Amino acid sequence: MRTDREIRQMPPKKSSSPDPRALQFELPFFSREETPRSAPPAPGLFQRLFHRQPEIQPATPPAVPPVLRNPEPAAPPADGTKRRRIALEQRELDYVLRRSRRRSIGFVIDERGLTVSAPKWITIGQIEDAVREKQHWIFAKIAEMGERRALVPGVRWEDGGILPYLGATITMRIAHGSSARGETVRLDIESNELHIALPPSASAQQLKDRVQGWMQAEARRLFLERLQVYGERLGVHHRVLRLSSATTRWGSCSADGKILLNWRLVHFPMSSIDYVVAHELAHLKEMNHGPRFWQTVADLLPGFESARAHLKHPPPELLPKF
Repeated sequence: MRTDREIRQMPPKKSSSPDPRALQFELPFFSREETPRSAPPAPGLFQRLFHRQPEIQPATPPAVPPVLRNPEPAAPPADGTKRRRIALEQRELDYVLRRSRRRSIGFVIDERGLTVSAPKWITIGQIEDAVREKQHWIFAKIAEMGERRALVPGVRWEDGGILPYLGATITMRIAHGSSARGETVRLDIESNELHIALPPSASAQQLKDRVQGWMQAEARRLFLERLQVYGERLGVHHRVLRLSSATTRWGSCSADGKILLNWRLVHFPMSSIDYVVAHELAHLKEMNHGPRFWQTVADLLPGFESARAHLKHPPPELLPKF
């Protein structure tokens, strides 16, 4: 179900059946935009791109002035991506090209711009033809992303600055010296104040690092608690929990019990955290998005739909710029 997550299955190397550990399910951020699954492919081009043919003749890329293309780096990035530029009508578009084992061309738009994923056997000319066909949708989504980003508030890293925490607002208070118990960061739940011990000469970056470290530790603690609660209800147990700082997904689950959760969920109410935890644990029972999967989520968390909608369209103040 592409509107909520993308299913990635790495094809087997030389085996007749896929390795179940290679299955991974992702719960995307609200900011991720992909071409709708229901949109019918254009005749000709997309039939060739989305259904691999036994033999394919390389297409000649359209003539584009060299000045419009980014120079190739001396060495490719570690993640195998390449930055490219294409001329589209009266505009130019920079995008990231990622070669993958997927069987089709995919478009993802987030705060970093456009990322195109394509199989290795598809030529640059075919990829750029696909981008040209989708250019109006791409530019519309990039404009929407810019509008969303403009609404996201920044954080004042100083005494009196505020942060969202579990759906509420906490105020940062800088104290010189640790607490009586030796704590460097302490939350006063009565006053909703976060007391941070720092030397008088501390910079804003030091304050940010200290607070972010505390929030990540709180996220791990809360996630582990909720994974245990819902895992016992469902009769499953995760093997590994890792924190993520991804900008495109809230969480993911692999078939071998590895769960990845975005630490920034700690900004949201517990109902949102519970939904993502229940969602990922449900995949340990149903590695799909069929009716039985959603029934499993509903059994774990009745009324989950409101939390799901909240994460798809969160208020900007719940995701401040870090």
